[in-house]
Amino acid sequence: MKYTPVIGLEVHVELKTKSKMFCGCSADYFGKEPNTYTCPVCLGLPGALPVPNKKAIEWCIMIGLALNCEIPLFSKFDRKNYFYPDLPKGYQISQYDQPFCINGFVELEGVKLKHPEGVKLSVKLKKKIRIRRVHQEEDTGKLIHQTINGEKVSLIDFNRSGVPLVEIVTEPDFESAEEVKEYLQKLQQIVRYLGVSNADMEKGEMRLEPNISLRSNNTNTTNTTNKPISNKDLPLYKVEVKNINSFRFVEKAIDYEIKRQSEILDKGETPKQETRGFVEASNSTVLQRSKEEAADYRYFPEPDIPPFRWNESQISNLKSQMPELPDSKRARFEQDYKLSPYDAEILTRERPLADYFENAVIDGKKFGVTEKEITNYLINKKPNIEELLLAQLIQTIVQSSQIADIDEEKLNELIDKVLKENPKAVEDFKKGKESVIMYLVGQVMRNFTKRIDAEKIKASLLAKLK
Repeated sequence: MKYTPVIGLEVHVELKTKSKMFCGCSADYFGKEPNTYTCPVCLGLPGALPVPNKKAIEWCIMIGLALNCEIPLFSKFDRKNYFYPDLPKGYQISQYDQPFCINGFVELEGVKLKHPEGVKLSVKLKKKIRIRRVHQEEDTGKLIHQTINGEKVSLIDFNRSGVPLVEIVTEPDFESAEEVKEYLQKLQQIVRYLGVSNADMEKGEMRLEPNISLRSNNTNTTNTTNKPISNKDLPLYKVEVKNINSFRFVEKAIDYEIKRQSEILDKGETPKQETRGFVEASNSTVLQRSKEEAADYRYFPEPDIPPFRWNESQISNLKSQMPELPDSKRARFEQDYKLSPYDAEILTRERPLADYFENAVIDGKKFGVTEKEITNYLINKKPNIEELLLAQLIQTIVQSSQIADIDEEKLNELIDKVLKENPKAVEDFKKGKESVIMYLVGQVMRNFTKRIDAEKIKASLLAKLK
């Protein structure tokens, strides 16, 4: 392999607080009439002062704790200055050098060892993705591009302006689109378990921005500026792809950028440091602007919001409110309920399903229903747990486990019918292929709506076949 991808991620997660980050406007803006959930604060009018949302800050710190972050006892807000139509103040209240959460990590499960020639082995290694920071900021307004009276125009809806936003920034530890997808799925699962965001990407509640570059695996490779493209240090550039709203699209954007940048490097050139957008129709990226550096934003401390000084007891109190997280719950399901890793993973994907399963286990014990029976029903039948009461679930499982009486005359008729319809199976059995008997048993059982004794059917079939 000529180049190794070097990928970092910035993920923005909207919090589902009742009010916005720095004002009392409702944060439930999606689908509402444009510019109806606004006030002087989120419109950035002169003289309006921000008041931080306590719940949003607590939830930001809880996300940090769930991602194994350190929580500094001192933090502050900063002004990130840039001029764009969806930013009414001309700056965004964000965090720069002293965020709420730093130095965390997430472990990926699906990294496979590979033979030097590319042959996959069955061994899996965990990979640690470092989290640089988790910080709090406010969302911007939303640009709406339309054609009015034959003229293309851009309109601005400020309903989203000021909605609490958490940005989660990783170190450039990813080496493939597959690793990125696994991390994002895990991150989405964690914030949903915490109950701080629905992370619905179709609604823009979770937005993905990969930073992609390539590192040469040849130490002698140079670019046209005669600077070495190191195989140890970070590359001399990075390309950011903005505001992607699906796991599938982020994979396609990364794959496209790896191919595009490889072609540039093959010419002995260095890709430009820039911000690009993803084009869904062609699965490609297009230039938006040259990428800004931190200095371009002229950060300085937010003068209207005092710094935050935490004490250990406040952080401990937030830790005590943390629910059991997906990895811990999955491991406990395997141990306590003797579930396979596959079953445990499915049952813990969503917290409501995991809670439903555990409550069903408690109720099922009263009627002799096992954890495995409940697991099989939930995974195979996929019932709507919002509508199916626990009592109905247990009753259904109990009824399905009861063996119904079989009318001998009807059974004989069905067996004759099955044997007549499956002459090849009958011939194979008579030639010594005894395993085919179970296929014939299955064909008979398909005619019964209730559970019946398979051994009895097998015995009746054997009697007719011999």
